[in-house]
Amino acid sequence: KVDISSLVRSVEATVAPAARTAGVRFELDLPDEGVAIAVDGVVVPSSGWDDAPLGAGAEIDVLTAVQGG
Repeated sequence: KVDISSLVRSVEATVAPAARTAGVRFELDLPDEGVAIAVDGVVVPSSGWDDAPLGAGAEIDVLTAVQGG
């Protein structure tokens, strides 16, 4: 079970045991730019999303860039 949260919404999801961080991006249909993903409080560089595994009970934070003032 993986908890996925965002600045805008909170979602709970279950992913396959072999899931990678890149799968979160596809599952939530996230844009290619303006998104950061943290696993258990550590930001994973987008260049490493294909390689970063999600362990059982991992906490995922999806952060999006917001423009304004």
